[in-house]
Amino acid sequence: MSEAAEEAPSPLERALAFAERIVPAPAAWAFAVRIWLAMVLALYAAFWLQLSGASSAMVCVAILAQPKRGQALSKALYRFVGTLVGAVAAIVLIALFAQDRVLLLVSSATWLMLCVFTAHFLQDTRAYGAMLSGYTVAIIAVAHIDAPQEVFDAAVDRVAAIAIGIVAITFINDALASPSTWRALRGPLDDAVAATRAFARDTFTTGDPGSERTAALIRRIAVMRGDASAIAGELDDGPNRAAGARSAIAALYGMAASARALTAAIDRLAGPGPAVAEARALCVALTREEGPDAAAEVAERLREGLADRIGQGDAGLGEILVLQRAVDFARNVAFAQDGAAALATGNRPSRDVPLPTHRDFPVALRGAARVGIAFGTTALLLILAGWPATSFALVQVAATCALSSINPDPKAFARGVLIGMPLAALCAGIVLYGLLAGVQGFPLLAIAIAPVVFAACFLSLNPPTFGVGFILLVFFPVLLSPSNPQTYDPQTFLTNALLVVVAAFILFVTVRIVLPISASQHRAFALDSARRALVDALAGEGGDATTRTSLNSDRLLQFAQWSSQSGAVRAASLARAFDLARMEAAAARAHAELRALAGDPALAAAAGAARQAIEAVDRRDIEGAAGALLAAGPGADRATRLAIARAASDLATLANVAATQGRFLRRLGVRAT
Repeated sequence: MSEAAEEAPSPLERALAFAERIVPAPAAWAFAVRIWLAMVLALYAAFWLQLSGASSAMVCVAILAQPKRGQALSKALYRFVGTLVGAVAAIVLIALFAQDRVLLLVSSATWLMLCVFTAHFLQDTRAYGAMLSGYTVAIIAVAHIDAPQEVFDAAVDRVAAIAIGIVAITFINDALASPSTWRALRGPLDDAVAATRAFARDTFTTGDPGSERTAALIRRIAVMRGDASAIAGELDDGPNRAAGARSAIAALYGMAASARALTAAIDRLAGPGPAVAEARALCVALTREEGPDAAAEVAERLREGLADRIGQGDAGLGEILVLQRAVDFARNVAFAQDGAAALATGNRPSRDVPLPTHRDFPVALRGAARVGIAFGTTALLLILAGWPATSFALVQVAATCALSSINPDPKAFARGVLIGMPLAALCAGIVLYGLLAGVQGFPLLAIAIAPVVFAACFLSLNPPTFGVGFILLVFFPVLLSPSNPQTYDPQTFLTNALLVVVAAFILFVTVRIVLPISASQHRAFALDSARRALVDALAGEGGDATTRTSLNSDRLLQFAQWSSQSGAVRAASLARAFDLARMEAAAARAHAELRALAGDPALAAAAGAARQAIEAVDRRDIEGAAGALLAAGPGADRATRLAIARAASDLATLANVAATQGRFLRRLGVRAT
């Protein structure tokens, strides 16, 4: 008998393996149970309070369905704020334009576009809150366009329903011990730290791994930002844990950048001296060292050596660049360790840094215009057709288009909506006219919705089917529209079901034909944004280096995502994008250090000349200014010598990039000589 035959799995083993693939994990079952209980509790409370829009509480729970407690809390906060802002805007618009339907629809569309445009420049749940305030106007004002006197009551009922949904899901998550976001983040963060250490170790030992691998590492780090921002509301020490996670993520970006910069600087040296060899050896050791204080001790040792070399006055600019980048790497390793420890223990980290994300203005403008065009076109067509439920259709178009606008992949989301809407209508019809069939009992309603809620939760936990599961979970209660007593009007149900399917089709068509953005346009927008940021940094208008590193990492990640050219062309494009980011960060850091050094009379002239050289992007003048700063180092104190080292190293980086990418910089409109 062959080895293959001996190792072939038995029918029972194959059946068990198949069952493992199709049967949801226990965590998925626990998530589905929590969401079902929260939906039932929210609906019961809304019935008990006799809210006219009781089903909105149930829908609120569906929208807030998140597998981790911190995610749900963060989304709940901005959902409540967004609902309040939208409710106030709806009341104001009705007060101003109640007598003119056209002006009311135009103002509602304008508000929706403004909110969607704003949401593009926010991130995570804040973007959701901004977008929600836009289509809340449609839910409150447009839905009551024929009865403006009821808008205030509708706004109060909606805010109350949202509050009930938030309380219900928060109570159930706490009572049933929903997984904590910070606990779930510890594993991925530790893995990312290990991956970044391995990346740096390979960079130091075998050479620069290239832009492709760097972009892949940035992608692995960037996915943790959402969870990092959601931790703050979980526990009393949540802000400390969130700050630790942000600090560690920023440090991982810095580790990758400084490791590549250090290796490139060493490669440029004709003959590395003992100080350079020692710095490289210490950094290699840090990629394997796990001690909590090792990185801080190495960073201090490297700073001492750097200050000594500046004081001796015989170090070249290339050597200073190597030693400073070694210090940067060690400091980033220390911050990564400190941040990971703060996440695990809840202690205050040594720093609290933001993690800004990059957004392109043309993309935000087109996204807002797309939503406005879809809303206005739908309103015009339905009004001309004399459709009796125009307001309901407009609400669904506004909601689905707004939701798609903040999705990373609007086309994939639209496909999910196109599949999920008919599925939600089918499930609502089966429950309403098959399982309930005229019965008014609440217990039967709770049991009847359970299979659909469970299936939707399972689908939403699987990334490829998330869009279908989310739409099913949200629009199933919208179409079911549970009330007390329950209504069974087949004509109203079929009309609403048809309208949500039409809204899904409108969204599907809109994201493809209305102001589409190609991959080449995305790359062009990102490149133009990088050029403008570089021009600002060269003029001394940049922000702090840590913020810029995070912002540039996000821009590079998006640029890599939209780069679909051939291998060689893609690699060259990514390399140029990384060089632009490196130059921008160096210019921002150099200007900050030079402004401080200008206060020293002995360094004022050299610092002023260096700033002028940066603005002119004159490679020779930049190198000359760096040499002048180093020449003044032996007579300065330790703090000043370290500041000189930081400024000189960034000036060296600027000169090196200008030398290698001068033609590309001139093509972008950046003067480089």
